[in-house]
Amino acid sequence: MAPVPGSGLAKGLAVTLRTMTRKTVTEQYPQAQPELPPRTRGVIGLFEENCTVCMLCARECPDWCIYIDSHKETVPAATPGGRDRSRNVLDRFAIDFSLCMYCGICIEVCPFDALFWSPEFEYAETDIRELTHERDKLREWMWTVPAPPALDPGAEEPKELAAARKAADKLAAQPRPDQPGQEDQE
Repeated sequence: MAPVPGSGLAKGLAVTLRTMTRKTVTEQYPQAQPELPPRTRGVIGLFEENCTVCMLCARECPDWCIYIDSHKETVPAATPGGRDRSRNVLDRFAIDFSLCMYCGICIEVCPFDALFWSPEFEYAETDIRELTHERDKLREWMWTVPAPPALDPGAEEPKELAAARKAADKLAAQPRPDQPGQEDQE
């Protein structure tokens, strides 16, 4: 059976009329803040204390929008006769959000958990050159990062924790010679 001429037009008009009679759901954004999901990707926060200047985030960034500068510092030996060590010290950590595509690769590859998603999204600037945010601004956003979701109470314990607990219980069960009451047993 052939379709009735104009039936597609009638269906389209019916959808339009149904939509026109519904109440609008426009949110008045500047006056009323939107309710965001808990793990919203807004901006990247930097936990500077965890950054070891390994440069993985900058190397893996497909947009090359992360700028890191550092210098080496010599740390004296902890024990006499030990060897002096050198470590990298972070001088500059900046992200150019005018280039960033918010893919999250930098956060995923960071082995020391120095980068996190923050739900902050109100960081627009009138000049595109001001969208390069330095480490002090990135550190401010770190404190808006939500806590990770709680672990599932029904999940099994990770094997690393189970092994550590087993070793601690084994050590606690062994008698130590410095405990009082050991002399009486001998």
